[in-house]
Amino acid sequence: MATWAWVFLPVALLVSVKLVKFVISQISQRRTTRQFVSPPSHWLYGHLKQLLPDESGWPVLKQMMSDFSNYVLQLWVGPFLPLYILIHPDTCRSILSTHEPKDELFYGFLKPMIGDGLLLSHGSKWHRNRRLLTPAFHFEILKPYVTLFSESTNVLIDKWTSLGPGCTVEMFDHLSLMTLDSILKCSLSYHSNCQTANEPSPYIRAVYDISRLFVERVRFVPFHSDIIYSLSPSGRRFYKACDVVHNFSENVIRERKAQLAEAKESDLPRRRKGKCLDFLDILLEARDEDGTGLTDAEIRDEVDTFLFEGHDTTASGISWTLYHLAKHLQYQDRCRREVGALLHGRTTMTWEDMSQLPFTTMCIKESLRLRPPVPGVSRTLTQNLVLPDGRKISPGFQAFAGIMATHQNPLVWEDPEVFDPLRFSPENSRDRHSHAFIPFSAGPRNCIGQHFAMIEMKVAVALILQNFRLELNGPPPFYEERIVLRARNGIWLKLHKME
Repeated sequence: MATWAWVFLPVALLVSVKLVKFVISQISQRRTTRQFVSPPSHWLYGHLKQLLPDESGWPVLKQMMSDFSNYVLQLWVGPFLPLYILIHPDTCRSILSTHEPKDELFYGFLKPMIGDGLLLSHGSKWHRNRRLLTPAFHFEILKPYVTLFSESTNVLIDKWTSLGPGCTVEMFDHLSLMTLDSILKCSLSYHSNCQTANEPSPYIRAVYDISRLFVERVRFVPFHSDIIYSLSPSGRRFYKACDVVHNFSENVIRERKAQLAEAKESDLPRRRKGKCLDFLDILLEARDEDGTGLTDAEIRDEVDTFLFEGHDTTASGISWTLYHLAKHLQYQDRCRREVGALLHGRTTMTWEDMSQLPFTTMCIKESLRLRPPVPGVSRTLTQNLVLPDGRKISPGFQAFAGIMATHQNPLVWEDPEVFDPLRFSPENSRDRHSHAFIPFSAGPRNCIGQHFAMIEMKVAVALILQNFRLELNGPPPFYEERIVLRARNGIWLKLHKME
């Protein structure tokens, strides 16, 4: 056989295998897609140019929901890839009640930063780590965090007070520093002073660089290639920032393990000498039934995941809540009266206070309904997904639980775009569908830190309203989907110090 044939045959075989796989996938795809009616789309771009990831794409999506389906939309990413957006509690429950893994394409870009932590892992590893980490969010562990949330919020209040009366402040930047300050205290017992430092620490700079560069990568298709991205200046900055974050986490973990090894007492709370347990303590003590704990790499991945997921999402929730209260002064005043009657000027809140703010909690929930920090979650199907009407979506496809679309589906919510906290009164919530309100997702892969986030939001909103009257300043914020839902040009509010 000629020499060239030894080169040609393997290449031909590889091409043939890929061609066969493509044909099989197209047959499977046709079997699935013909069950659904899609809105008109471009032959090449599909629906990509119609559904922009910001507020301008929302009217288009609403019209599609009205004209084609209020339960599930079949949209096209280019000419060959269908995406199934589930936009009703019944269909959302179909996917969220499963253990299907997160979509590797989008979430995979986070892997260099957070590794194979709880957000990205699946299968037996996810089951094991979810079981080991659940105690870290038990109410007994969360109770002391209320004091830490109060401490961080009061630093923010002092900073705002020093700006003078009637100052105008961009909410998200300030609040993301505050929530990062809190989460570092709660997860690592690390006091960063990031809210007041003239120059942020290398760790703080790295976290913000990663957030910015991640969004840039998602939006620029050539950067979806690991090779191209690693060779680009942006990629080099991203991986360098990841190294800074990993080195910081590893040093803290190493020091804490050494402290625990030196301690003679067997009781962990006593070893902590009266300090509250933090997330790292729980990770270091977590054990399987056979006594096996998490590896150093697994501990680092979970710490990095918690830090990355936990501060931007909460900052988004607080920012949009304050915006809605500034827009609806009657609700803001009612919240302030409720807070004043409870705190009587106290600057530190307690665990017992958390259940004594019913109307403020209703306002936070209504804001989370209109502007959920995470507008949706995507899953890759490993088996048939059977919808309530009997239709099936085949393995290999992407199913997207549209949280924001479900929250504003007119079949589910009356006047869905109106801010009405009374939707969440006990009597109005009693018969509501379990998946009509899912700001923290739902099912077995829901947000493990949702109680942590809700408590921090209550503390921040209550203490800020006790100290400031909020007014709108400038045009309404134009939202866009980045890692979390935020305003393109910021949320600017005028602050009037309460006497």
